[in-house]
Amino acid sequence: METYATTLIGKTAQTLSQLSLAAAPGDYLGAESDLLDRLGVSRPTLRQAAKIVERDRLISVRRGMRGGFYAERPDAQDAVRALTRYLRLEGTTIRDVFAVTRMISEESGALATQCSDPVLRAELQAFKSTIDACDTPADIVRSETALARLLALMSGNPVLRLFVEIGYTFGIRESDVHFYTSAQDRAQTRTLQHGLCEAVLAGDADIARLMMRRRSALVTEWLERETSPAT
Repeated sequence: METYATTLIGKTAQTLSQLSLAAAPGDYLGAESDLLDRLGVSRPTLRQAAKIVERDRLISVRRGMRGGFYAERPDAQDAVRALTRYLRLEGTTIRDVFAVTRMISEESGALATQCSDPVLRAELQAFKSTIDACDTPADIVRSETALARLLALMSGNPVLRLFVEIGYTFGIRESDVHFYTSAQDRAQTRTLQHGLCEAVLAGDADIARLMMRRRSALVTEWLERETSPAT
């Protein structure tokens, strides 16, 4: 039985993918005529294969001057947006997302304490110096998102980074829940941000986990307050 991988279009798509991955993003892979000769396939086969690889965001096909095939890489934001749309269509709520991401966020904080990258550590130190300047709800949303992304990056785990990104993207676009509306909420958030940054910079995984748990407890409290029948 012939499968996608054994069809000529499938094999051509795999070859195009390999050519892209062997090059740097943005590198010129060749004009259509070049690739027709190189791959030894017909123009319709190449074009159908190119559509498959372009859909996977591993190549781009440009027209006009310097037209041809260029190496590309998938954009994580595209994947996140697609996943959040899927979750919404499935009726997923922010509570459903948070039930999963709270555990991932805790692990993110603990793993970040092991990061020795001087650039990332300096970025976290710089972030810490901006915490007290964040006072409006919009400021706090931006700072919480920035901190979560930075800690996920420091964790060194790309899967963890993806799930953290999904959680924050979903939460930011959730119009029915409004976080950080009171001065007390914002003050608590800033205090926990300070504690978390200090724990990560000190390499203390236990305290980092504790700070993450406290942040999760606050968010749980807000979710219950926002979605309770009395509100």
